[in-house]
Amino acid sequence: MSLAVAALSHAPSFGNVDPGGETFAEINAAIDEVRAFVADYDPDLVVVFGPDHFNGQLYSLIAPWVIGAVAEGIGDYGTTAGPLPVDADAARAFHAAVLDEGIDIGRSERMKVDHGVVQPLDFVFGKGFTQPIVPVFVNAIGLPLSPMQRVRLLGEAFGRAARAMDKRVLFLASGGISHSPPIPRWDGAPGTVHERLVAYAPSPEERHSREQMIVKGIQAIADSKAPSDPLNEEWDTLVLDVLRSGDLSPVDGWENGWFMAEGGSAAHEMRS
Repeated sequence: MSLAVAALSHAPSFGNVDPGGETFAEINAAIDEVRAFVADYDPDLVVVFGPDHFNGQLYSLIAPWVIGAVAEGIGDYGTTAGPLPVDADAARAFHAAVLDEGIDIGRSERMKVDHGVVQPLDFVFGKGFTQPIVPVFVNAIGLPLSPMQRVRLLGEAFGRAARAMDKRVLFLASGGISHSPPIPRWDGAPGTVHERLVAYAPSPEERHSREQMIVKGIQAIADSKAPSDPLNEEWDTLVLDVLRSGDLSPVDGWENGWFMAEGGSAAHEMRS
């Protein structure tokens, strides 16, 4: 019936790290804008596109994209945990429609998602949200990655499927512009890292300890006590200008290595 799009960042540091100055207030003001836009649109269904950080999607079986018909949040960094309000019928309908368009996409009846999918939902609808959703995992860090043209074609297929539904559908995209956190890579890694990338299943205590370590590292960067790769404002502007233009065909020529070299190790989250 109708389709709207909203996109915003996710960050494990949100609410856990003091960035100093007016930054946190500016971020909250931007989130308020998105929240007001979504409230005015009043969607019947939210299709949320987001990455995973080797928490739910591992190299035991990794795919470019997966639709979740049943999903639960792992609750990392204080995000909503447990079973999520997935519209299973809509998820399965999207799966069939996108496959019909010639785009190979997986489906999970037991998906686990982390803050890459859940945090923007918490931002917009509040913790413990009940808004019907369809989560879509978009691989952004499990190399190798599909060509950017396929990302565009996937999005267009979802768009046509949404317009064919008798619903007000919101596409909610979750990612980040240029940033370069440390990300484990399979190639050349020792066996212990391989095991982590295949079968990561920490206890709640282990997960909390790891998260606290990461948050402490981010706070050290914010306090200028640790180095961080610089952001690439020129690349950020290029990407955002293309998204704003309404013509996404330029991304077809964006080679994956260039994308990462210019935007950083996690720049491919913009695929969402």
